[in-house]
Amino acid sequence: MSSPRRGLFITFEGVEGSGKTTQAEMLGQALSTRDAVVVREPGGTELGEKIREMLLYGGMQIDGEAEMYLFMAARSQLIAEVIRPALEAGQVVVADRYHDSTLAYQGGGRGIATSWPPAFPKPDLTFLLALPVEGGRLRQLVAGKKADRVESEANDFHERVASAYEKLAAAEPQRFVVIDATGSRENVHSIVKQRVDQLLAATR
Repeated sequence: MSSPRRGLFITFEGVEGSGKTTQAEMLGQALSTRDAVVVREPGGTELGEKIREMLLYGGMQIDGEAEMYLFMAARSQLIAEVIRPALEAGQVVVADRYHDSTLAYQGGGRGIATSWPPAFPKPDLTFLLALPVEGGRLRQLVAGKKADRVESEANDFHERVASAYEKLAAAEPQRFVVIDATGSRENVHSIVKQRVDQLLAATR
């Protein structure tokens, strides 16, 4: 008797304003017939949403290492409650941010020693939406989005994050697909969908 097939885990990463949330939602809609599960970080569980509020909108000073562990605590709960059960059920999970964000933001941005916990499943495919830092911030300004605590960091912080993402993608070319996010959302989605369709066809 063959073992049940594990689902597919797809994540979106990138600097602020690169379109991660939009693309994750568009992919989720495109995969609606496959009962795709779309999650965001931090959040997606009762604990995760409370941590999200504290981390991004709590108005308090948070030590960099404490920040890292809070993000990871929210992620661990999301894995236990949503991601792992969905993958074990053979579903497609689409995540708006995942652990690469910690490696880029707390590792690259804040200079904290980071690693990938063995208990955190690795994505099958990670889309890095590449966009100049200033371009992303301008998008948010035009959209009238109020910056959260992390988004409000200085430009040099976000440049370090962008550089860290580039290094992560270069180190794992088999997992990362880097997409120029300066184009239209429809153009980016078309590239995403084509790559996901290829992956789905290969795993049938």
